Amino acid sequence: MPSPAKSKVARAKAKIEEPSTPIPEDHAVSTAPFAPMRGVSGIHGPKLSADSPEDVMRSLIQRHLVSTLARHTGSATPRDWWVATVLALRDTIHERLITTQGVHNAHNVRRVYYFSLEYLMGRLFGSNLLATGLSETARAALEGLGQDFERVRDCEVDMGLGNGGLGRLAACFLDSLATLDYPALGYGIYYEFGLFRQAFVNGHQIEHPDSWTIFGDPWEVVRPEYTQEVQLYGRVENVFDDRGYYRPKWVDTRTILGVPHDIPIAGFGTTTVNLLRLWASKATEDFDLAAFNSGGYVEAVREKAVGETVSKVLYPNDKTENGKELRLVQQYFFVACSLRDILRRHLRTSGNTWENFADKVAVQLNDTHPAIAVAELMRILLDEERMEWDPAWAIVTRTFAYTNHTLLPEALEKWGVPLFERVLPRHLQIIYDINERLMRAVELQWPGDNEKKRACSLIEENGGKMVRMANLAVVGSHTVNGVAALHTALLKKHLFPEFDSLYPGKFQNKTNGITPRRWLLKCNPRLSALITQRLGDGWPRNLDELRGLEKWAGDRTFQDEFMAIKRANKAELAAVIQAECGVEVSPDALFDVQIKRLHEYKRQHLNLLHVLALYRRILQHPDANVVPRVVIFAAKAAPGYDLAKNIIRAINVIGARINGDARINGKLKVAFLPNYRVSLAEKIIPAADLSEQISTAGKEASGTGNMKLALNGALTIGTLDGANVEIREEVGDDNIFIFGLTVEEVEALRGRGYNPWDFYHHDEELRAVIDWLGSDYFTPGEHGAFAQVHGSLLHGGDPYMVLADFRSYCESQARVDAAYRDRAGWARKAILNTARVGKFSSDRTIREYANDIWRLQPVAVK
Repeated sequence: MPSPAKSKVARAKAKIEEPSTPIPEDHAVSTAPFAPMRGVSGIHGPKLSADSPEDVMRSLIQRHLVSTLARHTGSATPRDWWVATVLALRDTIHERLITTQGVHNAHNVRRVYYFSLEYLMGRLFGSNLLATGLSETARAALEGLGQDFERVRDCEVDMGLGNGGLGRLAACFLDSLATLDYPALGYGIYYEFGLFRQAFVNGHQIEHPDSWTIFGDPWEVVRPEYTQEVQLYGRVENVFDDRGYYRPKWVDTRTILGVPHDIPIAGFGTTTVNLLRLWASKATEDFDLAAFNSGGYVEAVREKAVGETVSKVLYPNDKTENGKELRLVQQYFFVACSLRDILRRHLRTSGNTWENFADKVAVQLNDTHPAIAVAELMRILLDEERMEWDPAWAIVTRTFAYTNHTLLPEALEKWGVPLFERVLPRHLQIIYDINERLMRAVELQWPGDNEKKRACSLIEENGGKMVRMANLAVVGSHTVNGVAALHTALLKKHLFPEFDSLYPGKFQNKTNGITPRRWLLKCNPRLSALITQRLGDGWPRNLDELRGLEKWAGDRTFQDEFMAIKRANKAELAAVIQAECGVEVSPDALFDVQIKRLHEYKRQHLNLLHVLALYRRILQHPDANVVPRVVIFAAKAAPGYDLAKNIIRAINVIGARINGDARINGKLKVAFLPNYRVSLAEKIIPAADLSEQISTAGKEASGTGNMKLALNGALTIGTLDGANVEIREEVGDDNIFIFGLTVEEVEALRGRGYNPWDFYHHDEELRAVIDWLGSDYFTPGEHGAFAQVHGSLLHGGDPYMVLADFRSYCESQARVDAAYRDRAGWARKAILNTARVGKFSSDRTIREYANDIWRLQPVAVK
């Protein structure tokens, strides 16, 4: 039996090698010369005679099929047609890219450079067709060539460049930056393998390599001429330089190369095209011929393997010391390459020097992963440019800004000093120097207060020295922002109160947003068409226009149209669930959706306890009038996160038992869709009735899934956490289901001494379902199958207060049931959710960043 990895390759090869259609006589490929792509909507220059845009596109597809791919129409597979169409579309995008970069360079504009370790881009084909206005043109061209557009489109795979909300936010921001004409460039890593491809075996999460690059990606352009060298390891020695100064010198280093892969980012409704530049690691010497000739075949390519390891996998498991080291190397690698590239770009323009560097360059650190950039830019200025400390530090602190994405102290990156010293010895020295000056400032602010020094220090000394990357990011940036109003308030109150006092005005809020182009226009074409019919076509660039739907919220005809679209989307998702999970569900049931990274604070196990309570009630009262419900999960757990993986198994195994129980007559179904990714989210979100946003209050920074689901007409059930607070303010109390402890109540309960056993003993239903979870009822003969999750709720102290919120959650779910029975009332609430979440467009967020943090102006490209 082939391995799972080989099976994937075999499946992919089969898709590639299978011809799509025989050769139609009237579709023979012309051998006449092809003109450049002119005459298509959005293209500069003269049009081709009387040819229609469809004719031009069809010719370009044929040209690339033959000239670029060397395929005949008769032997071309659907993937060949997809690649050829991408290349034809790319012609348009590259022309716009060249024009955009020419305008930016000619005007020596100020740019923002966005540093993010991940970009969850999904698939680009549909979004780029929408951005360029060529969707219908491409569809007509492919159909004119005898190809099924949907079949061709489905050949694309999701880019394996990200994992969760952090990467998806970065992708939305890139979309908005280009759409709003802001000069911008994203930097990250070109991962050969994504996080992993998830499968379930006996309920267990199994991780397979996400081989998204195995057959290449036609969107990217490799730029070897901009390859950067990165130094690692070595030691620091003090030497006299040529000016007679005693300076540290980083010596005996190992070198790896960073090769840039460029992905164009096309703006919607504009000709601006920005870049995402991703770095792939390579060895300086790929092949040792002497070792090969002496029979050392493995040794001959050892350096190549070591060099390429750095960009091999997104988020290597850091449970081992080697994994920790690789993560640190990854972060420095992409930061070092990116800063070098920024310097190259800046200094190539006549008149640009270090004097105006911070006037032309704004760098945004997306979370703590790129924080080492602060020390790296200081190293360049001190060691290579021979600047004195004060002017160098002034450049650094005028260049960087930092976005914090977490309130969890354990999620703020820290590196052991011995590891840091081994990998980046010179940077550790610089961090100590920054810290020395920081401690002086703290002493001036709070004389003799050692607790304040401990809180602010870049070096944590509690049980072993650790470098605090979040503190480094705060100190080295001119602005720090949270990503929701509540999150920012808690940042200043709990996480960084000393820094908030030390640097008045440094902290700002920038509530997250999502791009409506992908998360409504692309993923929900039926609803988008209805909205356009009523409001016109301006809303994808101005989401506040959706407020115009409010006047139809109570109109029965509009309600019927809106809910008919929702049901059609649910029917399509039901087919996906049948295909992926083997579970038959009814589109008339309430679709209750929780889709997000699997983590205890997101509380998928609270949802599971409610599922168990519903199951128990139906068994006890089989004739009860229950609203049929399909509870839909999709999530990946980090490979080293054993408790999260145990929660996944519990949901899968218990769900299978419920789905197969004829006694409940299909009133409750559970589906855990495997391998959660952007393209799967695009199928789930338009079909959701209920959006589960049930994190412990004070733990979720913002969330963006809540915004996507509300935009598509799902009602939120959630705590007053993250952006849920602002969603409630926008949609109104009557159109959201709020439950659970508030941040203040969580703090008070924890302060009194939270004991989950108190809730266990005082709630009979809660006690019953937890005991059920801890028994072998769902796993006969396998006692303790869910011991990790069961133990965390009781003996582990229930750190995220699942038991404390259980009863309030169940009561809120009862309100959901009652509301769903009122079909007209539910439709009105759903419409108002769509109408009132215009605030959560990433366009609004990016304008705020540009105005308040980056001092960036849009540049129109004519």
